[in-house]
Amino acid sequence: MLYLVILISFLSLGFAIFLISRLQKVFQSTSTLESLAEGIKEGADAFLKREFKVILFSAIFIFFLLWIFLTIKIALGFLLGAGFSFLAGFIGMLISTRINSKVAMAAKKSQAAAFRLSFEASSITGFLVVGLALLGLCLFWFLTKDLKALIGLGLGASLVSIFARLGGGIYTKAADVGADLAGKIEQGIPEDDPRNPAVIADQVGDNVGDCVGMTADLFETYLVTNIAAMILAFSVFPDSPQALIFPLLLSGLSIIASILASFFVRLGKDENIMAAFYRGLKINGFLAAVFFAVLILNFAPKIGIAFYKLYLPALFGLFLVFGFFSITDYYTSKKHRPVKEIAKFSQSGAGPNIIAGLAIGAESTFLPAFLICAGILVSFWLGGIYGLAISAVSFLSLTGLIIALDSYGPITDNAAGLVEMAGEPVELRKNIDALDAAGNTTKAVTKACAIGSAGLAALVLFSSYTQEIANNTLRQFIFSLEEPKVLIGLFIGNLLPYLLSSFTLKAVGRTAAQVVIEARRQFREIKGLIEGKVRPEYGRCVDIVTKAALKEMCFPTFWIVILPILTGFILGPEALAGFLIGTIISGFFIAVSMCAGGAAWDNAKKYIEEGNLGGKGSLTHQAAVIGDTVGDPRKDTVGPAMNPMIKVVNIIAILLISLIV
Repeated sequence: MLYLVILISFLSLGFAIFLISRLQKVFQSTSTLESLAEGIKEGADAFLKREFKVILFSAIFIFFLLWIFLTIKIALGFLLGAGFSFLAGFIGMLISTRINSKVAMAAKKSQAAAFRLSFEASSITGFLVVGLALLGLCLFWFLTKDLKALIGLGLGASLVSIFARLGGGIYTKAADVGADLAGKIEQGIPEDDPRNPAVIADQVGDNVGDCVGMTADLFETYLVTNIAAMILAFSVFPDSPQALIFPLLLSGLSIIASILASFFVRLGKDENIMAAFYRGLKINGFLAAVFFAVLILNFAPKIGIAFYKLYLPALFGLFLVFGFFSITDYYTSKKHRPVKEIAKFSQSGAGPNIIAGLAIGAESTFLPAFLICAGILVSFWLGGIYGLAISAVSFLSLTGLIIALDSYGPITDNAAGLVEMAGEPVELRKNIDALDAAGNTTKAVTKACAIGSAGLAALVLFSSYTQEIANNTLRQFIFSLEEPKVLIGLFIGNLLPYLLSSFTLKAVGRTAAQVVIEARRQFREIKGLIEGKVRPEYGRCVDIVTKAALKEMCFPTFWIVILPILTGFILGPEALAGFLIGTIISGFFIAVSMCAGGAAWDNAKKYIEEGNLGGKGSLTHQAAVIGDTVGDPRKDTVGPAMNPMIKVVNIIAILLISLIV
């Protein structure tokens, strides 16, 4: 069975290589587009190289700590997980930064050609992630047969995920906010205008934030959820090796379903981009449901559980994906009430716009919370804690296609920016702008799926923690609200997401301020810049944001790591259990409200720019731009950073068990 999963992981990697070979045959773009794209590529490469050095030094330090205080297997697993996670994000960014100009060129031929090219490029990242995650997990398990060592594997992926989310998030939103304030607000020039000194930094940010960040995030969630499911399987079914491998088989079969579904993501005659994505996702879900039924029919008797007690949780996991997609689409799409409401409030100024955005963000938490509660209730009722684990694995089984939808966003965003900077004809801009608008929606809905999956994954990890405590302690483990240490842990755990929010928001604000100051200097000192006669010094803003982002990401990461360790050693395992629950609950709600509210702000601005409520340049538009600068760091920095945070603290807690009981 393990060999079969390894074979499927090679199939996923082989499909990604096949897509790479297809893209290499695509025609080159014009020299102007290539020149601009080269600046984006160089900026992204420079950032990732510097970030790699930070990750490398941190990884070596943590490797020796794990070796000294735990085992060499855990330490080696940590290095492998970190290496695979960084590799997946790095390759995804390479593809994104090298295909954007070709997508812009393909749009001259047709919208369908540009769409097909951008989706195939983004699919490479998706299938690399699931292939590398599954292969790394299977090979390490095959070599060690040590569940504790697998936790080290998850911790390595988590480290990269935190750095990618925090560093990339601070970079992309500081550049974006700085570019908007210095360009749109102060100078009155359009978005992605080549006269803006921060425009290249902004384009680089789309890749290091949305592409690398999401890739590392979902790689870690995918890997960690399967590891947690294996740990729970060993606790619940200690005499059944089939139960241990079963989650991996579910993940493997869903990869096959995703590969098949990817061929159905094509534009129809109506050229409805989102309909093409949803068609692929529905086919993916249907095929996965069929494959799961066949697998569970054969496996349920072997592990001594009724068919429906495994199949219905798996089916509900798939349902949760579509539920999160639909809810997020409602709250972030320009077609629906929330975005139009924010746009309407903008007519009265920036204050009412911000108030409306905050209100919509808070409102958007209701239905996702209800979905998660329903998932927990149904899964526990049918299959107990193992049923919850299967539901979480099923939720993440569509990860390959979900990452493809997310990576599509920065590719088309960059392509649209290149078209604007190169001064291409209006007809071409219409084609590429439609692709870019769909990319904004896909980024929003995939963030929602990442948040939902992170919430479920964290609950499965928490269950693994409590099971491990019960198996390893000789004293009674009391997790009750009547225990003061549990209550203290709950308060400290709820505090961490708010601390992280504060640190990251201020980091974006400080870095954006440096970008604005530099842009003002260039507009003031470089003669002929505002008239478009000379090019700005793009590299100055890129360098400012790169250095600041790498510096600013270290302090929040320190608190994410140190707080659970201090709680466990000072207050004990009961308090740490309360800490984990507090972090999961508050982290989930902050993530949902910030991501949905921020995306609604962004699309309210775009709704006005389409000519509604006064259009571009109006007072309503200016208010919406200011609101968008508030929403940007919420949806692309703070919200996404909650995902790795709530999983990292749970992984650290599991590793601490042998040291605190």
